[in-house]
Amino acid sequence: MSKIERYAKEKELKEIEPRPRKYNLFLVLFMGLISQMDQYLSLVETVAIDGIINEFPVSPSQFAFWQGIFGFLTLSVFFLSFFADRYGRKKGILGLILLMGVPTIFVVFFSTNFFVFMLFYAIIITGTLSNMWELPIVEESDPQKRGTYGGIAYLIGLIPLYVIFGSIIINLLGWRWTYGIMMFYMVIMIILWTRMKETKIWTRTSEEHKGELLNLKDAFKSLKKKDLKYVAINTVVYTIWTISFKIGVTWIGYYFQTIQGVDAGTFTIYLLVASLMTIVGALTAGILLDKVGRNFTLAFGCIGAAIGYIFIGIIPSPIFMWMIYLFMPILLTWIMIYFSEIFPTRVRSTATGISVTGSRFGYVFGPLIASLLILIFPDFSGLWISAGIFMLIPLLSLGIKPYETKGQSLDEIQAQRD
Repeated sequence: MSKIERYAKEKELKEIEPRPRKYNLFLVLFMGLISQMDQYLSLVETVAIDGIINEFPVSPSQFAFWQGIFGFLTLSVFFLSFFADRYGRKKGILGLILLMGVPTIFVVFFSTNFFVFMLFYAIIITGTLSNMWELPIVEESDPQKRGTYGGIAYLIGLIPLYVIFGSIIINLLGWRWTYGIMMFYMVIMIILWTRMKETKIWTRTSEEHKGELLNLKDAFKSLKKKDLKYVAINTVVYTIWTISFKIGVTWIGYYFQTIQGVDAGTFTIYLLVASLMTIVGALTAGILLDKVGRNFTLAFGCIGAAIGYIFIGIIPSPIFMWMIYLFMPILLTWIMIYFSEIFPTRVRSTATGISVTGSRFGYVFGPLIASLLILIFPDFSGLWISAGIFMLIPLLSLGIKPYETKGQSLDEIQAQRD
């Protein structure tokens, strides 16, 4: 171990006492439950899309087009990330809970037409895009367990509640309540939030700067050349992931049920198995990140997802659908962990916020691309093959040799990366 490594390790151990194990378990569970809220609201449109299209009504291509236009609103997610850097992770988490939960009430009672619904929908999706729930785990975890703890929280979020309860809610109350049910979940999250503590590393950083609040201009000025390099890498990878993810989540159910003629019961089984594969993917990602490395995990996730997307456009088999649901979470786990650990604490949320905001153009371009491809390829084959080709693009980032962070503390990463 070099002198600079020893200094970083000693500095971190001296200044940051680990949280009690009981609190760490609570934090992983709480962030996992927020992850569940995030994942549910991200994925529930898979089962709600038919009801949305039939009620308003719009064609699939029209829905995709307006999904892209309203996607511009999601670019505002940066301000939520900046808020967490300025005022702390705890307040940032509360903002996240409210941003995702409050609009679900309005979906139920005030979505008087398609465009009003799309406004509330876009606000909800904006909340699901921050991945802020990962930050407290990254900042409070032992370096050797950071990937594992993040994977566990993500794993909790992957429990397929939207599959298990989505159809039941639609049959009993209508598709609007697939969103509305989250208003009750939000109340539970707020109660748990009262037990959350501010992360020690954010508190230390705030004290080092004498409690001075970070302003937006200073946040940008604090970003170094190396920070901008990783902002660029993260933005490209996350944008591509977002484009393919949005295509898959929105249209996989419509593709199998409407285009391929699979009945609703059979597709529910397909989707349940697919959801279980996301859990396997999250577990696999946690192991790969901690045992093999970040760069290998990136390549593994991209290649596997690309194969699934390309072949489902050629052979409409659920096997390739399950491959997509297995490998996309692997890459997403890499995104969440690597985004959170590669930047200095003082600008971590802001830097990730810039990356996340840039990647949100995927929520604009993805639906717009889908709208065009659906018109060109009514059988959806070109849509899936294109999504698979997109997933190979992040592999190019390995050519500039991103820093491998496996097993290192945040201070060690900061010292050696620079």
